[in-house]
Amino acid sequence: MNAVAAELRDLYREVILDHSRKPRNYGALEGANRTADGFNPLCGDRLRLFLRVEDGVVEQAAFTGEGCAISTASASLLTEALPGREEAKALELVEAFRRLASGEGEAGGGETGADEPGGALGKLSVFSGVRDYPARVKCATLAWHTLRAALEESGGVATTE
Repeated sequence: MNAVAAELRDLYREVILDHSRKPRNYGALEGANRTADGFNPLCGDRLRLFLRVEDGVVEQAAFTGEGCAISTASASLLTEALPGREEAKALELVEAFRRLASGEGEAGGGETGADEPGGALGKLSVFSGVRDYPARVKCATLAWHTLRAALEESGGVATTE
């Protein structure tokens, strides 16, 4: 691994650790009009996602729950990425993140976050390394499966299975 790649990996690790230690938007969201629960049966991560959606736009997002560092950081970064996005764009972001985390093709695409620093997914690119650890992919994508369930108002518990 070259020096630049090692520095980038270390930076990504620091972002994930920061968001897991001090998760942003943690707590129940008063005025939420969409919620969904998520569960990762592989490691026991659980979360509840709260959204306030008005006129088809996600205005606010928050979460509660318990999970590993990757799961918590992913939920934290998700809640930062959502405000101001139309529901359809948020669903596109779910798919782009899933592709990034699993290593399937290009992670970015379309207009979803293309103007953000750090590539098509901006800060969310810190999860690109989880593709090398298949069991951790489910940790990283739990919040995203839960987001899909909240936006689609599908009910039940979103899982990583």
